[in-house]
Amino acid sequence: MDESERSNPVIQLNEVFPGDTNARNTLFGGRLMSIMDTAAGMAASKFCSEDVVTISVDALKFKRPAFQGDIIRTVARVVWTSPRTIGIHVTSCRLSRKVWNPEEICSGFFFMVAVDGSMKPTAVPQFTPNGEEESRLHRMAKQARDGMRDGDS
Repeated sequence: MDESERSNPVIQLNEVFPGDTNARNTLFGGRLMSIMDTAAGMAASKFCSEDVVTISVDALKFKRPAFQGDIIRTVARVVWTSPRTIGIHVTSCRLSRKVWNPEEICSGFFFMVAVDGSMKPTAVPQFTPNGEEESRLHRMAKQARDGMRDGDS
């Protein structure tokens, strides 16, 4: 698979069930983070063809709620890499069953490391931004990652 195919976005759909909601029938923030983390992991694994683990989440912004019965459409795409780390920008939108118009509810950056069978970090292919939007997200992910002090980059 070439780089452009590897870096195509992963799109995931989930329904908000009663067990996913709080007393106000809105989606738990932790459940949404789990959905987003899963999509980020799929995008990273597709990009590097390896198992990946989440090492950090940055700039996660909750913008509005989703409600029981809504469909959550999550789009995850690789936007940045270092020798062992993959940065994925993830956006989730709610879609009501009556009006299938996407309404963004949350976005942020997830960072993953590819690991071998012994859970040791492995090298990943490098991402090259193509176009203005990819370059903008690449800069934002790099700034988010540079702000972290765990020394993984």
